[in-house]
Amino acid sequence: MNKLRFATIGCGRISYKHVEAIVNNKEEAELVAVCDLIYENANRNKVAYEKETKNSNVNIYTDYKEMIEKEDIDVITIATESGYHPEIAIYCMNKGLNVICEKPMALSMEDADNMINASRKNNVCLSICHQNRFNPPIQKLRAALDEGKFGKLVNGTARILWNRNMGYYKQAPWRGTWKLDGGTLMNQCIHNIDLLQWMMGGEIDTVYSQCDTFLRDIEGEDFGAIVIRFKNGAIGVVEGSACVYPKNLEETLSIFGSCGTVCIGGLAVNRIETWEFEDGYKLDEEFIKNQNDPDTVYGHGHIPLFKDVIDAIKYNREPLINGEEGKKAMSIVLGAYKSRLTGLPVKFPLDKFSTMDMVKLKER
Repeated sequence: MNKLRFATIGCGRISYKHVEAIVNNKEEAELVAVCDLIYENANRNKVAYEKETKNSNVNIYTDYKEMIEKEDIDVITIATESGYHPEIAIYCMNKGLNVICEKPMALSMEDADNMINASRKNNVCLSICHQNRFNPPIQKLRAALDEGKFGKLVNGTARILWNRNMGYYKQAPWRGTWKLDGGTLMNQCIHNIDLLQWMMGGEIDTVYSQCDTFLRDIEGEDFGAIVIRFKNGAIGVVEGSACVYPKNLEETLSIFGSCGTVCIGGLAVNRIETWEFEDGYKLDEEFIKNQNDPDTVYGHGHIPLFKDVIDAIKYNREPLINGEEGKKAMSIVLGAYKSRLTGLPVKFPLDKFSTMDMVKLKER
C-alpha cells in the first residue's frame, strides 16, 4: 500500500503529538498539509515535520474546506477547539476522508451520534484520541482483565489531581466554556474516565455527581466527583481537579477485584505501582524495570493510535477506539453534568444532552 496522505486541522497545544505520530509512522504515512486559522501555528507544525523528515512538500492553509478541495488526502486529524470537532469531522467524512479526532469527540450526545452515522454512511474510519489505552501498563492491565485474573470486579477509581491556573484559561479563552469545552471533567479527566469504563465493563447503569467551580473564573467546573454504577454491579469513582496547589499531583487508575489489585500511576498513567493477584501472576521484571515517564502528560500513545488507524484502513477493520468507543467516556461526563443540573442520579442510556444545557445553572 502507498503511504497514507495525512492533513491536520487545528495546530494548537496538542497538535504536535499528531505531527510526531505521523513522523514515527513515516513508512506508512506522510503529512501533506496543515490548516489553522492562525498561519503561524500551521507553519510551526510544517517546520517541525519537515525538520524530522526532510520532506519540504507540506502545504499551509487557513481554510480547511479549501485544503480538502485542493489536496489529495486520505486521513484528516482534528485538533481544534472541542466544540468544533463534530462539524469538521462530519464535513470531512462526507467527503470520503478518514478521521482521527481529538477528545472529546463532541460536546453533545446528538453530535456524537451524527459523527458515528457519518462514518458508517460513508464507510470511512473514525477514531477518537484516547491514546492512553495504548500505554504498555494499560495494555497489561486490560490483558489481565480479559484473562479473568481479577475474579469478581468490585470497584475502580480514576484520580486526576492536576493544576490548571487562570493563565492556562486566559491563554485560550474557549477553555472552560460550555459552548466549546466544558470543565475539568470533560477536558482534563476524560482520558482516565475512558480507561476506567474500559476496564470496568463499559456498560453504565447510573451516574451521580457533585461538581463546582471553586477557584478558576470559568463557566465549567474546576473540581468534580462522579460515582458510576456499572451494569455488572461494580462501582467506579472519579475524582477530578484543576485546583491542586501548586502543580500536578497525580493521575492514577486503580482496579480492585476479589482476586486482584492493580494501581497504575506515573505522569500519564504509565507506571505500575501495585500489581497483586491471588494466583501469583507476575509481570516480567524487565518490563517493570524499563517503565519511564514520558516528557508530558500527553504520553506517547498517539504513535500506536495512529498506527492502529493506518492498519484499520489497510485491512478494512474497525480501529480500537472507533466512534462508539470514543462516545462512552464523553457520555459519562455528560451524565455527570446532567446529574449536577438535576441533583439526581442519571439513569443510562443517556438521551439528548449537551454541555450547552448547563447554561441553565445560571437560572438556579
